[in-house]
Amino acid sequence: MMNPGLTPVFEPSIPQRNRRAAFWRLLFRLSTVVGIVFLFLLLVNIVNQSFGYVAMETRVDPATLAVNGVPLEELEKEDLIDVLQANVSAGKFRQLEREQPLAERSRDEIYALVWEDVVQPDIASTWLLTDSLFRQGAVRAEAAEKYPQAHLVFRSWLNASILQKPQSSEPLNAGVRTAILGSLWTIGITIFVAFPLGVGAAIYLEEYAVDNWVNRLLQTNINNLAGVPSIIYGMLGLAIFVRLLEPITSGAAFSLSDPTTANGRTILSAGLTLALLVLPLIIINAQEAIRAVPNSLRQASYGLGATRWQTIWHHVLPSAIPGILTGAILAISRAIGETAPLVVVGAATYITFDPSGPFSKFTTLPIQIYQWTARPQAEFRNLAAAAILVLLILLLSLNAFAIVLRNRYSKK
Repeated sequence: MMNPGLTPVFEPSIPQRNRRAAFWRLLFRLSTVVGIVFLFLLLVNIVNQSFGYVAMETRVDPATLAVNGVPLEELEKEDLIDVLQANVSAGKFRQLEREQPLAERSRDEIYALVWEDVVQPDIASTWLLTDSLFRQGAVRAEAAEKYPQAHLVFRSWLNASILQKPQSSEPLNAGVRTAILGSLWTIGITIFVAFPLGVGAAIYLEEYAVDNWVNRLLQTNINNLAGVPSIIYGMLGLAIFVRLLEPITSGAAFSLSDPTTANGRTILSAGLTLALLVLPLIIINAQEAIRAVPNSLRQASYGLGATRWQTIWHHVLPSAIPGILTGAILAISRAIGETAPLVVVGAATYITFDPSGPFSKFTTLPIQIYQWTARPQAEFRNLAAAAILVLLILLLSLNAFAIVLRNRYSKK
């Protein structure tokens, strides 16, 4: 029944407008469902490659290393050291002693050395999680036929060892410890540089800048820079931080590295490059957050005799900080997953030592994942899937920390 308050002119168009609204509501709901489905399929594909059966072959049968009938996995530390010394070269044994005396290592560490340097396990083949769960019979039959000497074990590629080991050319010994530390160092420098600069620029543009052609040009360029491809920022970082400012970014200017061998392809250059990349995003989001603060709040502060800076510091920023931190979360999410600018700046694709400071050579998790996916061995793709899960966990952890801060300031 039509509302009698409606004029006859609008009454015929109401059913048509309702049908149009229903169509767009259905379309928006469908687009949301499609997005969720694709995200779910992506996660399923990653998890599918992170777990599954592995056909494991060993160059030395562990049963032959038993001592007085005691199997290898039950031997005491002293017996494991004897097994290690008897089955590796004298040079290798001295190298292990130089790295860390065997007597100071735990029993589990000695067992890991025996397994790695004596037993020497190798992967003959791998299977996906779906095959391992729903086609166990076929997998076991295939393994028995093609790899009769191998042991079929269910392996989680996402485990504690992948977080503790550096990169290696052997899949069973490869880890992402160096890449995680490189990512944390790089993101730390990025936030330290970009966040205060971005918020400061937003405060100036919203609270101090007058409406003239210079500031309008500046605002237009900031908006345009937010859409520039990341590879362009990599070229800019290469020209400025790696080459022009090489004495500073390499640490040679501070006598922290050898001037004859130092170069600017360091964590500091990478962090500064990513800071340039996310700076426009932080500025724009901070501007929107500051602009959303009611003008009546400023007028009330001025009416009580506060200066402009006191008004900004005590009233505007506390009200805008939740929105500013939301923008920072989006910027961090983009920076932590970037690969192209870091490749241009000089991130290492293969590095086995941990970064010790901002002037160290480095790699990051996205670079590590890219390098592993380019390898021909299937097990490196399993490692890449596990590294993607590590990257997602790291990203979600950083975002959760920022969200907690945002909610805390929002309550205040």
